[in-house]
Amino acid sequence: MKNLMKKVKELILVIAGLVFIVPACTNLDEELYSDLDAASFFKSEDEYISALGAAYANFTTMGSHSNIWSTNELSSDELVVPTRGGDWYDGGVLLQVHQHTYTPDNGFVTNAWNALYAGVNTCNRLIYQFKDVDGADAYIAELRAIRAYWYYQLLDMFGNVPLSIDFEVTEALANSSRAEVYAFVKSELDAVIPVLPTVKDQSTYGRMTKWAALAIRHKLNLNAEVYTGTAQWAAAKADAEAIGAAGYTLEAKYVDNFAIDNSGSGENIFVVPYDKVFAGGFNWVQMTLHYASQNTYKLQAQPWNGYATVEEFYNSYIDPVNNPGTQGTVIKGKTSGTGTIDGRLTNFIVGPQGTDDPAGGEEGDDDGLELNFTPYINSIWPDACRQCGARIGKYPYESGGTPNMSNDWVVFRYGDILLGLAEAEMQLGNNATALALVNQIRARAGNLTAFAGTLTADQLLAERGREMYVENVRRQDLIRFGKFNDAWWEKDASAATKNIFPIPKSQMDANTKLTQNPGYN
Repeated sequence: MKNLMKKVKELILVIAGLVFIVPACTNLDEELYSDLDAASFFKSEDEYISALGAAYANFTTMGSHSNIWSTNELSSDELVVPTRGGDWYDGGVLLQVHQHTYTPDNGFVTNAWNALYAGVNTCNRLIYQFKDVDGADAYIAELRAIRAYWYYQLLDMFGNVPLSIDFEVTEALANSSRAEVYAFVKSELDAVIPVLPTVKDQSTYGRMTKWAALAIRHKLNLNAEVYTGTAQWAAAKADAEAIGAAGYTLEAKYVDNFAIDNSGSGENIFVVPYDKVFAGGFNWVQMTLHYASQNTYKLQAQPWNGYATVEEFYNSYIDPVNNPGTQGTVIKGKTSGTGTIDGRLTNFIVGPQGTDDPAGGEEGDDDGLELNFTPYINSIWPDACRQCGARIGKYPYESGGTPNMSNDWVVFRYGDILLGLAEAEMQLGNNATALALVNQIRARAGNLTAFAGTLTADQLLAERGREMYVENVRRQDLIRFGKFNDAWWEKDASAATKNIFPIPKSQMDANTKLTQNPGYN
């Protein structure tokens, strides 16, 4: 059994490394191969797992540039990719995402749609192949849960999308309403959660278990009022409590959830098991670090000097209770300075960037300045300074590493669920309980004063921001708390129609049955 557990992860990693995401169109014109006898191909557990690996390969888009994560995060108040002279303008698409001026031909929006429907299409194909195979029911349930995740993301990002759930239906489909997509995702999860595996070991690591599916349903219920107009706080609470009862707990150290080898985290519920050799695509080391950071970290390739943190968001890590006014900096992931320090400052890389050379010395920019990341960014366009902006440090970078990182990318973890439980309790009128839950998160963060009195929505949103930085939830959180359309750095107040992205122009052109989302015609 132990060898089988190890083999499961290895097979998924190998398949993930071999499968590449291609643009997916919702008029599904794939060849069916209906003359093949599926039963001839699935005779052992290894063959099942090998086929199943294709469904998990689609998750390797999550840690890459210009895709699902990028579109969500750059449209929030967390991240920006400023135009640094001749670098990163890219036709203005990144500015559009940050400033909520995205249009149906925005490449980031199109890539996100394509990646999500590629995930749906792969699941549909595998369900079709498995449906007549004896003993495949458990795998079909797993695939339905994976497909539910992709549709959860689609309804969150695009709202009104086609429900393509039958591989044999190849004609173009019209949009379903957001409420209909919500109902489908919930019904799928309700159906498969009772039969998904409950074991938490290497045999299910990186796979869709009951607890991962409960995490999807918890998030679905947490955002139900946004999606359907009807709140589901009690249901969100019940799912969060069920996950906690399964034995998930907060890691003693926040950073352990994101380490280069983070497979031992008891907090992480569902991850993408990246591997720099077998399952590449996690490229944050390239996306955020400065060109000269290649020398700091002895990297095998030069980074791109792109993604940076909005200064106001970085400053939110100053203790909101004591507000000491002095905050430590992070030098290659280590905090220094005075004042009340939030241990989650390891999320950032700021300050002078030394080398790993025992002889000392600093690596510099090609303008002769010592490499020193500042939280301040002078402008978003057209000439942002090359060292401006705190860089993403949440997942530690390997000295001597490649452009592909081996840290497992966290999709769901218990810290997020605990804060979701706090929000549900607050909405249900149980403020004291909500306060205690949020203070568990603050206590783990380090030398932070506990919140006292009545927990407010602003406090909870700010704590979610500090805890969940760059974990693909900030845009969703801002929408749920009514803040997504606010003005922030280099972004004017935006219309409520920007809460969902436009259906890509390429899809509208290919499928005349589609109706564009409001505000984008």
